[in-house]
Amino acid sequence: MIKQIFIALFLFFGSVNVFASYILIPMDAESQKEHLKAYGITYWTLERQVKVKWLLNYRGGSFLLPDSEEIKRECQIRGVSFEVLSDAKTEQILQEISSPSKNMEAVVLEKAPKIAVYSPKGNQPWDDAVTMVLTYAEIPYETIYDEEVMGDELLLYDWLHLHHEDFTGQYGKFYRAYRAAPWYIAEKKKAEDLAAKMGYSKVSEAKRDVSLKIRDYVVGGGFMFAMCSATDSFDIALSASDGVDICESMFDGDPSDPGYQSKIDYAKTFAFKNFTLERNPMVYEFSSIDMTAKRRIPKETDYFTLMDYSAKWDPIPCMLVQNHTALVKGFMGQTTSYKRDEVKSNVLVMGENKTNGEARYIHGIKGKGFFTFYGGHDPEDYQHRVGDAKTELALHPNSPGYRLILNNVLFPAAKKKKQKT
Repeated sequence: MIKQIFIALFLFFGSVNVFASYILIPMDAESQKEHLKAYGITYWTLERQVKVKWLLNYRGGSFLLPDSEEIKRECQIRGVSFEVLSDAKTEQILQEISSPSKNMEAVVLEKAPKIAVYSPKGNQPWDDAVTMVLTYAEIPYETIYDEEVMGDELLLYDWLHLHHEDFTGQYGKFYRAYRAAPWYIAEKKKAEDLAAKMGYSKVSEAKRDVSLKIRDYVVGGGFMFAMCSATDSFDIALSASDGVDICESMFDGDPSDPGYQSKIDYAKTFAFKNFTLERNPMVYEFSSIDMTAKRRIPKETDYFTLMDYSAKWDPIPCMLVQNHTALVKGFMGQTTSYKRDEVKSNVLVMGENKTNGEARYIHGIKGKGFFTFYGGHDPEDYQHRVGDAKTELALHPNSPGYRLILNNVLFPAAKKKKQKT
């Protein structure tokens, strides 16, 4: 009888020791089948008021979640790879991460950020890389535009993405190629009608004030992410926000200010300095910031490198570069990348192509808030053109380029430590 009791107790305590109490969602290249949907699982868990640990630099930036049948079932439904860990194994991993000799950190994600996408009404999710990946990862977002921004509705959101917008009021500089196209004429008319509805005689003036509202949102503590033309055109709009007219007559009905280049105020911008504006309306370019026309890189060798940061001392940029590779495939856009010499010195260049002297992925602090600019249109469509078919993300579930977008989505959920860089 005593022997039987001893065996029963041994089996009981043995089962307790191997009982799984955590779920690890690995994010390395070998273990994860659905990197992009893994972010969706993490967001879904945060929505249920359950905290998650983001294990920076551990197996590609893995996620550690409490064990529950509901989470495991959701992972299975979405095809996300996961591992079930015992208490002992979890403690071993966390001890390894906390070691001063390891460039790793466990960052607590506390709350699902409320997401807004600044985009014209009627745009489809596949018109923009961010809305496309949010939809694929099943992360909810709301669409807002100029009226909502001017109505101070940005205050309702934790994270804002700027769709591929032209904040200068020059309609994307599409004039030369598309001025007779029905879609261009319709979009121009729609923008003019909206500006008039808000009380402006010019689209450029409406966009200027929208830019200033977005600036105030960031300065007040908001998180802003922008891609392609929304990056440099936003900064250009801020630089001309003291009433400098940089639009030619085909855009706003009157000539630009003579010598407007000398009136540009670089102190007002977020990221860029000393740039020269493109005055010719027939040129598909805003300024010298963009490297698109200066690139001499074959598609086959077009990659950019992610920087390496201290997870313990610089967790913010470290979060933003989490990936299963340090080498990311390049891709084009109206604004593809940024001239390295025209990026302000207080802005972090987190991804760059050194051979071409260009920054691809940059981050900075403005007031109490943060901004990230990412050059290019679609990480899995090398040279996206007007009218091209949408990207099917189911064919790219492990896209490193799209992972950078989703790093930014989760970034506001993190309990922040002071940045040392």
